[in-house]
Amino acid sequence: MAKAEKAAPVGNMVIGQSGGPTVVINQSLVGAVLGARKHKKIIKNVYGARHGVQGILNQDLINLNDIPRAELLRVGLTPSSALGSVRKKVTPEECRRMFDILRAHDVHYFFYIGGNDSAETANIVREVAEAENYDLSVFHIPKTIDNDLLGTDHCPGYGSAARFVALAFMGDDLDNRALKGIKINIVMGRHAGFLTAAAALGRSRPDSGPHLVYVPELPFDEQQFVADVKKVYQKYGRCMIAASEGIADKDGVAIATKFVQEVDSHGNKQLSGTGALGDYLAQLVKEGFAPEKIRVRADTFGYLQRSFCGCYSETDSREAYQVGEMAVEAAVSGVKSGTISIIRAKGPGYKVSYKLSPLASVAKNTTQLPRRFLNKDGNNISKAFIEYAMPLVGPLPEVGYLEGARVKPKKIG
Repeated sequence: MAKAEKAAPVGNMVIGQSGGPTVVINQSLVGAVLGARKHKKIIKNVYGARHGVQGILNQDLINLNDIPRAELLRVGLTPSSALGSVRKKVTPEECRRMFDILRAHDVHYFFYIGGNDSAETANIVREVAEAENYDLSVFHIPKTIDNDLLGTDHCPGYGSAARFVALAFMGDDLDNRALKGIKINIVMGRHAGFLTAAAALGRSRPDSGPHLVYVPELPFDEQQFVADVKKVYQKYGRCMIAASEGIADKDGVAIATKFVQEVDSHGNKQLSGTGALGDYLAQLVKEGFAPEKIRVRADTFGYLQRSFCGCYSETDSREAYQVGEMAVEAAVSGVKSGTISIIRAKGPGYKVSYKLSPLASVAKNTTQLPRRFLNKDGNNISKAFIEYAMPLVGPLPEVGYLEGARVKPKKIG
């Protein structure tokens, strides 16, 4: 915990959610709200901003004080953003207006749950408050299924999304065994391949899929891709492939940008919400095998990965609650700003601690899947990744296989 700068002021609190929803983002919200209730002499009212910064700008706030604890706990176990989310790149002028609105509502505590763009927004609001000499504590509460925030071992939201991906591939591998062919699944991940790598967590046998994994961190070569698929197919008579939506060529241009034109508020081309990349890769494979006709199918997991009911990691859920709670504890102790980082202890077993990091350390920049998490050929993941990710995902179902001795054929006629 960082050293307190001065006594915590008495006032109101605003909390908002931003960016892509997750299965556990509401746990962070509930952790912060219930954490604030422990300090009623300091935090008088807890306001929820509907749709993040847009809710503050529109003064669309709801009072969370009177919501029963039991209902909050139910919300915590519910996927997606209960307050509503937003993808909005705020201008300096809008940050100034946000500050004026917060001050008008006697807000001295502002918490924003989101990724690196949300941290940047929170940091700008903090700078405006400092320039105005207004006592405002500003904290970023981390979340992202991409697992790409700096300064933290992993991000709340990742473990549950990774669990979904692992389970989906476990089932799809069984499907592919039953009706052999080539199956391509496109997984979220613009610049970071953590979520795509999670596809390998459910492998139960040496021949289990995915047999090939492609991530944005390494250049994607179309000819080598087809050669890889042929090699696996010759070995197993089938092939399962996990590919990030953000796989890119040697110049860093995402393959999917050949098919999409829509951009978000941050100027990024929309890679999710279309099956074009999967269809393109499937066509490459079909052409590579021609004139032989091979059964080739492609699916795009898309937004299903973010808010799938009933599929969450207990570790992820617990830690998401704790980062929200810790942010409030830091604020009421007199610390003025920061973001919560999760630090994994070295040695056997899985243990974590929490650290307060500067807002600026998370704003704007992101991290990627380390090279040591990938195999030598760059088309699969390593044992090091399995050891890293399994504690975040939690135990997976056991799979049974029928492997009786083959009955000797009888001579007929």
